[in-house]
Amino acid sequence: MSLLVIGINHNTASVALREQVAFSPEQSAEAMTSLAANQQLETVIVSTCNRTEIYAHLPKDYVPEQLVEWLVEYKQLSRGELLDSIYTYQQQQAVGHLMSVASGLDSLVLGEPQILGQVKQAYTEAREAGAVSSVMERLFQKAFSVAKQVRTETDIGANAISVAFAAVTLAKQIFGDLSESSVLLVGAGETIELVAKHLRDHGVTKLRVANRTIARARLLADEFGGSAMTLNDIPEVLASCDIVISSTASPLPIIGKGMVESALKQRRRQPMFLVDIAVPRDIEAQVDELRDAYLYSVDDLQGIVEQNKASRREAAIEAEAIVNEHSLAFIAWLRSLASVATIRDYRSHSERIRDDLVAKAQEALSTGKDPEAVVRELAFKLTNKLIHAPTEAINQAGRDGKHDELDVIRKAIGLRNKQQ
Repeated sequence: MSLLVIGINHNTASVALREQVAFSPEQSAEAMTSLAANQQLETVIVSTCNRTEIYAHLPKDYVPEQLVEWLVEYKQLSRGELLDSIYTYQQQQAVGHLMSVASGLDSLVLGEPQILGQVKQAYTEAREAGAVSSVMERLFQKAFSVAKQVRTETDIGANAISVAFAAVTLAKQIFGDLSESSVLLVGAGETIELVAKHLRDHGVTKLRVANRTIARARLLADEFGGSAMTLNDIPEVLASCDIVISSTASPLPIIGKGMVESALKQRRRQPMFLVDIAVPRDIEAQVDELRDAYLYSVDDLQGIVEQNKASRREAAIEAEAIVNEHSLAFIAWLRSLASVATIRDYRSHSERIRDDLVAKAQEALSTGKDPEAVVRELAFKLTNKLIHAPTEAINQAGRDGKHDELDVIRKAIGLRNKQQ
């Protein structure tokens, strides 16, 4: 059995393709359950705005291309477009990739901490769906441990930055002082909460939070001194907002071109800055066609992200060394599982020989035979039985001229190699 990861991310695929491949929590649970039942795969699906990845523990003779084909069919994708964007890693590369992702080394913003929570949530959902067992459980727990070590032992998390931070940084570059700006946050999840924290750090006080459920919007708004509303209220307040930052799990756009166009007319062409960090998109792409509307997607934040990467590259080198060390160790453990059955069978075989000869010796003693003779016969027969198979293997290796195999057998039975 082997480990596999297939996926796309911000480096390999456009926002449009990532939208098509993205899994909602409900879809992830259904897909993992289906893969477990129909293809005997242990899987964890990690799907965020920047990536969708399927981690799998494959049964014997399962070909990685089968999982790619399943994804094409399940999501009704263009096979050619997906193959142009997808990456595949196996064994140590797969282990190292998961550890890198969990540690924030493969994120749009190098070292961002949010991805660890997202990977943990994906793993929890896989467990609840009954899609993982011992190997995958150990793999993900090890990845979480490595991520913690990376955070503790390197500066990868220094001066915390994230997609949320990049969005606020871009807003500051455009507006300068944000303290007088009116901001609308759409959504109330972790990303928007992080955006709100950065906005507060930049002096923003005019804050609105719109969410599908008003209760969650109120919780977040109260924390940051803002006001709450539902998504249906957005058209009424949009004209008064200078900055709109959106991140929800909605499958369809929440803010359309017509809504923004109407708001801009009321603003008398005063510019509006919009950042859509959701996948699928919350704001229609056509909004960017409007004069005085400045729309940025996740991909547009790459320039800011590149500036932030420079300060973390040295820490990333240290972190990658940690990941490499632990990925090698994990694969060594995984390979050792192949020997467990052999060790168990060898021990059982030897114990059966022992028990059989001991029973015969005890029977001989019960008939009055000389104990010393019985012990010697037991030792002689036990030795012959135990060395029979290795002796045959040594003879065969000698006849075949397999000197490397002879060296392995000598080591296995406790003999030094001839040159030693």
